Amino acid sequence: MTADAAREVRVGLIGYGFSGATFQAPLIASIAGMRITRVCSSQGERVLRDFPEAQVVADPATLIDSGEVDLVVVATSNASHAPLAKQALLAGKHVVVEKPFTITLDEGAELIALADERQLVLSVFHNRRWDSDFLTLRQTIESGLLGPINTYEAHFDRYRPNVRGRWREQDLPGSGLLYDLGAHLIDQALVLFGNPDCVNCDMGVQRGAAPSTASDDYFHLTMRYGARRVILHAASLVLQAGPRFIVHGETGSFIKHGMDPQEAALMRGERPGAPGWGVEAEAQHAQVSFVKGGLTVTGKAASLPGSYQEYYQRVFDAIINGKSAPVTAREGLAVIKIIRLAMQSHAQQRSVTFE
Repeated sequence: MTADAAREVRVGLIGYGFSGATFQAPLIASIAGMRITRVCSSQGERVLRDFPEAQVVADPATLIDSGEVDLVVVATSNASHAPLAKQALLAGKHVVVEKPFTITLDEGAELIALADERQLVLSVFHNRRWDSDFLTLRQTIESGLLGPINTYEAHFDRYRPNVRGRWREQDLPGSGLLYDLGAHLIDQALVLFGNPDCVNCDMGVQRGAAPSTASDDYFHLTMRYGARRVILHAASLVLQAGPRFIVHGETGSFIKHGMDPQEAALMRGERPGAPGWGVEAEAQHAQVSFVKGGLTVTGKAASLPGSYQEYYQRVFDAIINGKSAPVTAREGLAVIKIIRLAMQSHAQQRSVTFE
């Protein structure tokens, strides 16, 4: 093996639906030293149009067992994450799992033990750590400008009045808004504040389908940290969305509207490295107010550029250079624990302690 080949990560992508085609494949292809060699998909023509040098296979086992794959990326339905990741780890492959990590805690713990035993990289694709607005908010909080945070509120609201026939919107294990958008909001909150004292959640089905056949399309989750309240909210019947972030500290406030532009850019076929990649419009910059020297100062905080590609750059560095994964499997499992506690809280209509 040549020195250059030794510094290449050959990627096998399982799934070429929305996540695989819109997020995983373009971001992987943007990283020097990463190459997609195998794709498991029933959409062979689409795959080869995008990646003519890749080999399309019909069976995940064929991809996992290939000698031309170092890293397996699992971009399939949530219920298949654990079995496919386990199969890949047993075959000696590094693994990236689309969020959410697994459905249950036991599944995640088993995968972590396998990866540790075999000294393999196992990471969860929580790409929204690299949203423009979240990077800006995190920098603002860490600067101390807002003082200790007392209230943190994050929304991921959409207007999608019709229940579609996708697995995400059916009453299936691992489906629903809490596992989907909730996983993003929870991960961001855990990055900022760590594990909470307790969790309280209300969730439900608000759209026209009968609750027995549709998954949750609304949740309101509160995590308590002593006096601090972290409020995470998502709904599917919000025609005119309010602020994305509302954050108040002892000395300042941060109010932010609008969504990071990277998903929309990827859907348009744009790629990392293009002019203006990840840059928000000035109209979407956050309003920040803070007290200093007895004066109240209010102004706009210029958004940092979003950088989803940073996730796969760090995966490459973890595999080739032994650095830490961008999102560890244990961090992914912490998100699942909050989701499971939130579901317990809703079912029992009470706050549940985080232990």
